[in-house]
Amino acid sequence: MRIWFHQNIDVAQLAPMGKNTLGEHLGMQFVEIGDDYLIASMPVDSRTHQPYGILHGGASVALAETVGSIAAALVVDHEKFLCVGLDINANHVKSVRSGTVFAKATPLHLGASTHVWDIKITNEQGSLVCISRLTVSILQRKGKTIS
Repeated sequence: MRIWFHQNIDVAQLAPMGKNTLGEHLGMQFVEIGDDYLIASMPVDSRTHQPYGILHGGASVALAETVGSIAAALVVDHEKFLCVGLDINANHVKSVRSGTVFAKATPLHLGASTHVWDIKITNEQGSLVCISRLTVSILQRKGKTIS
């Protein structure tokens, strides 16, 4: 069963959501949407390196929050609700010097006021790079009533 509010959503429709954002600056792209997951990619290059020439942990967290927040927004009626990050944590388990990393967001909890998303970031070989958990607050848009 698909969890998305709009059942026919595809990744091509997500590209405009990243315009003029940190995600665009870091080269993030949405690459796959399944029934209950969303995957985004990010290059590992000078934009995302830390001084030792490896993927910056903050860049991994930015990728995790981006893919998790967009996934949460796709679950709710965006006309009535906003989804904003409430809490995020990350464990960095493997370094990456170059190439591309992929973040897969899957829901752990989809409640009326909060979502909890599991995000696993892997390298091109499929090795785990970072494990993150994102809690998202679901806020009612001002002036919108829920029926």
